[in-house]
Amino acid sequence: MASRLASRLLLRRPAAVLSLLQSSRHARHFSTQLLEGVPRLPKPTCERYFLRNASPYQIWSRSFASENGDLVEAVVPFMGESVTDGTLANFLKKPGDRVEADEAIAQIETDKVTIDVSSPEAGVIEKQVSMPRLRKRIANRLKDSQNTFALLTTFNEVDMTNLMKLRTDYKDEFVKKHGVKLGLMSCFVKAAVSALQNQPIVNAVIDGDDIIYRDYIDVSVAVGTSKGLVVPVIRDTEGMNFADIEKGINSLAKKATEGALSIDEMAGGTFTISNGGVYGSLISTPIINPPQSAILGMHSIVQRPVVVDGSILARPMMYLALTYDHRLIDGREAVLFLRRIKDVVEDPRRLLLDI
Repeated sequence: MASRLASRLLLRRPAAVLSLLQSSRHARHFSTQLLEGVPRLPKPTCERYFLRNASPYQIWSRSFASENGDLVEAVVPFMGESVTDGTLANFLKKPGDRVEADEAIAQIETDKVTIDVSSPEAGVIEKQVSMPRLRKRIANRLKDSQNTFALLTTFNEVDMTNLMKLRTDYKDEFVKKHGVKLGLMSCFVKAAVSALQNQPIVNAVIDGDDIIYRDYIDVSVAVGTSKGLVVPVIRDTEGMNFADIEKGINSLAKKATEGALSIDEMAGGTFTISNGGVYGSLISTPIINPPQSAILGMHSIVQRPVVVDGSILARPMMYLALTYDHRLIDGREAVLFLRRIKDVVEDPRRLLLDI
């Protein structure tokens, strides 16, 4: 069984060419590798150099014949027992170039000889960049979320007519008094606070065999940056007015763009709001930000025909998505939570009257 598996893996190995790793321009070491356990095939010994280049990229080739598109390093020909390092003198191909089997792709200089490194198979040169630390952190957290939570998403749509009219009617007075623009995000934060107070289980979290109910509401707001998505936290939102929330969002968004957020400013949220609508998203299923139990996804505002009092009218509509941990939150609570946000957004007077 082991031999058959090894044979299958070997036959499916695609082409690849040189891996140019970041750092200095010298080949640091080589190792001897044996391909073992493959029936009816020789067991070749090959010298492999790990070449280092000042380029920030890693360059590979991918085989057209490969179903999986896996990458395999090209090997440097044996240059004698006394040769332990070399310099990458020239890389002969660039990303996107087609290479044929045995075609030279790079040249290596040693103190004795200059040799060509050939592609073992036909393929195309590709560019590979090391994943930034922030991207790795995001990837790990999202995968942990997927593996830990029983994720479920419920949807609703809201008519933005009244909220948009409210902004238009009072935007100048709001700026004059508070020195900040009235945006949609503060309105949705206030709506989320109201919904979280109505459905406190959504603001809770599982801790082992216990449920922890939080008597405070710290809302994480997803902010896209050139390096990735970050979620700074606006704390104690239940005691904030619209202007306080807008100022908090603007301050944190500016820090996020400048890469100046502290760890404390991104830790401890109890609920997250993500607005994919700023990028044109019509609908999506957001993923929970651990260790929270739910996340609200906002989307694009689009004119759609809706029935109002028996008439078909064009209204600015937005889809909302609530992804929640079904281990803790039942569908009833999730739907009621989203309905509360819908009611408040469609009739902001409810916040004033607390109804």
